[in-house]
Amino acid sequence: MPKKKPMTWMVRPARPKKPSIPESVKALVDAKAKKLVATALKPKFIQRPPRTPRFNYIIDVAVKWHGSSLYFISTYACPRTYAISPTFETKFARMEYVGDGKFALSFMRYTGQWVRLYDALTVNECMKAIKDDPWFQP
Repeated sequence: MPKKKPMTWMVRPARPKKPSIPESVKALVDAKAKKLVATALKPKFIQRPPRTPRFNYIIDVAVKWHGSSLYFISTYACPRTYAISPTFETKFARMEYVGDGKFALSFMRYTGQWVRLYDALTVNECMKAIKDDPWFQP
């Protein structure tokens, strides 16, 4: 029986550090995202609860910061009596700061993995894509 080769260890290079977002850019993005949510996403996706609810339905859309990424989040109501929780949240879009006032835009796939569609968009281009592109719907 042949002998196994001894395992060798290799040094893995460190990951490049993500750029931190300046406060002025963060405030601008936050204001534009909240305006988009209030004027476009909430009227489009939040509807009255059904008379006899059988399935989960959206009751709120919001934005949250985590580090240098802005997440668009939808809150669902669970109408069934045997539901584990009366509500739950899911993230459906992520704007990740890449530097120089640009953002990478990703959507959440049904598998729970983020898929990056755009690598370097401005704030206005991101807002337009989230509003119009069907990949970024809750």
